[in-house]
Amino acid sequence: MMVERDLGAEPAVEPASDGRRPRRVPTVVAVLALLGGLVLGIGGTLLVAGPPAPPGEGSIDVGFAQDMSIHHSQAVEMSAMALTNSTDPAVRTLAYDVITTQQSQLGTMQGWLTLWNRSQLPTGEPMRWMRGATGAPESMPGMDGHATMSVAPTPTGSRMPGMATTAELGTLRRTTGPTFDTLYLQLLLRHHQGGLPMARYAGAAAAEAAVAALAQQITETQEAEAATMTQLLTARGAAPLPMN
Repeated sequence: MMVERDLGAEPAVEPASDGRRPRRVPTVVAVLALLGGLVLGIGGTLLVAGPPAPPGEGSIDVGFAQDMSIHHSQAVEMSAMALTNSTDPAVRTLAYDVITTQQSQLGTMQGWLTLWNRSQLPTGEPMRWMRGATGAPESMPGMDGHATMSVAPTPTGSRMPGMATTAELGTLRRTTGPTFDTLYLQLLLRHHQGGLPMARYAGAAAAEAAVAALAQQITETQEAEAATMTQLLTARGAAPLPMN
């Protein structure tokens, strides 16, 4: 008695001409096709997504990197004078720390701007990126009226708070001894106080995690250095300069 089998339940086979066991070719082909589809799907997704776009020219990240680079450059310039004009170990140590720390941070920020294909210098009014950023602190000391402050101009002709004027830098360069130490501490303290609002703002509102982390690092370092400078000025019987 012959038993009929449901041929639809068995996968199709390809007969072998040499008498060996038939191969289940369609099953293998189906598996390979499925794997190929997955690979193509994943690859297509990657091609469509692409790398993230760099921060825009008017973004907080780019503006902070541009403006803080200018701010750092002047602090390094003044501190280089201290290594030549000062004989006070505490002042020289502070100056060395400022140079090494801020030169490294300056290189990082300039590297970001190059990577993002953005200008190394701001193309408009400085600190404009601090206006109306979502998530940024509502009140920032040193922001109001910064565009008309009588301090050293940026390459665009506008000015940032805390920066020494050209005349002040000239006086500092010509001064030596204890008089230099006091003036350097006064100018650098005001410089730090003027730059801290930018660092705090970027630390709270920057879109790039690396930018926010650097801004936070700058905030912590300059707050500590400002406290040290205040103590050194007090020991000399000198008062800090008012913010310009």
